[in-house]
Amino acid sequence: MNLDQFLIDLQFNIERANQENWEPNWEDAPLPYKLYRGLPVVPLSGEVPLTLAENRQPATPGIKEIGHFLWYVYGITQVSESHFSDEVDPVHTFRRHAPSGGGLYPNELYLYLKLEDLPDGIYHYDPAHHRLVLLRAGNFDSYIATALGDRCDISSCFGTAFVSTMFWKNFFKYNNFSYRLQGLDAGVLMGQLLATAKRFGFASGVYFQYLDSAINYLLGLCEQEESVYSIIPLSVEMTNWSANGAASRYNITSDELKRELKPVLFKSYERSKKVLEFPKLIALNEASKLESTESFNRVCNPPCEVKESVQITLPHTESLAFDLAEVSKKRSSPEMDFVLSRVSQQQLASLLKESMSAVAYRNDLDEIHSSQEPRVSIYGCFYNVEGITNGAYYYNHAEHRLQEIQQGDQRLRLQTMLSIDNVNLQQVPICLHVAGNKEFLREELGYRGYRILQMEAGMLVQSLLLTASALGLGGHPLLGFDASKADDLYRMKGKTSLIQIPIGSYRPRQWLKGSLHS
Repeated sequence: MNLDQFLIDLQFNIERANQENWEPNWEDAPLPYKLYRGLPVVPLSGEVPLTLAENRQPATPGIKEIGHFLWYVYGITQVSESHFSDEVDPVHTFRRHAPSGGGLYPNELYLYLKLEDLPDGIYHYDPAHHRLVLLRAGNFDSYIATALGDRCDISSCFGTAFVSTMFWKNFFKYNNFSYRLQGLDAGVLMGQLLATAKRFGFASGVYFQYLDSAINYLLGLCEQEESVYSIIPLSVEMTNWSANGAASRYNITSDELKRELKPVLFKSYERSKKVLEFPKLIALNEASKLESTESFNRVCNPPCEVKESVQITLPHTESLAFDLAEVSKKRSSPEMDFVLSRVSQQQLASLLKESMSAVAYRNDLDEIHSSQEPRVSIYGCFYNVEGITNGAYYYNHAEHRLQEIQQGDQRLRLQTMLSIDNVNLQQVPICLHVAGNKEFLREELGYRGYRILQMEAGMLVQSLLLTASALGLGGHPLLGFDASKADDLYRMKGKTSLIQIPIGSYRPRQWLKGSLHS
C-alpha cells in the first residue's frame, strides 16, 4: 500500500481511505474499556473531591490522591441510555471528562507508579471498576529512561503515564478513518491529563519519541492490537526533563533493551466475537515505530506567514480562573442545540489566548532554550462578535491579534462543507479550525509525524472545549467537513485544517441525568 497516499486520503478523501460498503456490527461491538483477567487489583477511592478550583502545592501523592487524579483524567463520569425504538434494546453510553469520537474511547491509560502505599510496578487503569490492575511488579526507572534515550530523569518521578491506542475499539465503526481519530482522541486525553496534573500540583512532560517495541513489551501489549502513542512522566520534585538531550551517551535499540525483561502474557476480555483485520492501521503503526534512540529528532517549526492584512488587537486578558471539576462536568457538545447569541470581544480573546496556552507545554520535540512556534494554530470564522467584522481570520497568538483573511458571513459556506448536517452553523457565532503542517511533518518525523500532529491538535481541542465551558459556551468537534475547501477559505499555504469546532451558546437538552458521585 502507498502510505503517503493513504494519509492524504484520510485528510481529503475519507471515502477513498475507507473500505467500500462498510457497516459496523453494533451487536458485536467491543467494550469502550479494556478488562484484564486473573491479575492483582487495587481498588481506588470513589470519594473524589468535587472541586478543583486551585492548583495544589507539589506533594508526593498516595494511592488515594492517584485515584482522584485518574478519575478526573479518564474515569467514567456519566452513563446515558438512548432509546431508538421499542424493538431494539436501549443503548448505554459511558462518558468521561475527555470526549471521544462516537463515545468509543480507543485509548487506554497505563501507569508506572512508585508510591509508599502501593507496590512499585506497571499498572493499567481500569475505569469500569475505578481500580488499578498490576501488570508487572518492580522498579523500572532505568528501563523507561533508556527507552526515552536518557532524556528524562525517571528516578525523580513518582509516576509515568502511558497513553495507548487499541485499534479495534473504533475501527469497528469508523474503518480506516479510525487512524485519524485515534491520534486526535489520544491528544484529547493527554490534554485532560495535563490540565488535571497541573491542578494536583504535578509537573509533567510529554514524550512522543521512545523505543516503541521496548515500551509495548514492558506493558505486555500485542502490537497487532494495541500500541503506546505517548509517554508522560509525572513529578513533584526537581526533575531534569531533557537529561542528556539529543547527545545521548550511546545508541540503543528496542531488541537490546527488551533482553532485560522476561516476556509477559495477559488475558483480557474481548466482547467482540469477531475481530476483523485492519492491515492499513498495522502497516502505518509499523512504519511509525522508532526502534533506535539515534532516530529521535527535534522540530523547528517555521513561523506562520499570513499576507499583509487588517489586524485587530484583542483586549488584554488575565489567566482565566475556573474550577476544572465543574467545567469538566458541565462541558457540553451541542449539535442542533446551538442558539445564536452575541459574543463579546473579551470572551473571544479569553477563549483564544487561554486555549493556545495549552500548546506551550514541555515536550521532546521543541528545541531547548528557544522560542518555538507551535505546530498547531487556530483559524476561525466569526459572526455577530462584538467589534469584529464578520469574516475569516487567523489568530496570531504571539501578538494576541486577529489577522483578517476575508470579510463576510461565512456560515452558509461552512454549512455546505459538512458531510452530515448534524450541526446548524447558522446558529454558531464562532467556528474554529485547528490547522497544522500539510505534509504532516513527514520530512522531520517520518510517518510518526502524522499521529503526533493529530495528538497536538487533540490537546488544543480539549483546551478549547474546557475554556469554552468556563465561558458558558459549548463546543462540538467535527471531522465530517471538506478540509480542502476549508483550506481554500483561509487561503492556507503549507497548512491544512485538521479539525473543526463550532462554539457558541446552546439550549439545555431535554434529558434526565444523574451523577455517578455524590
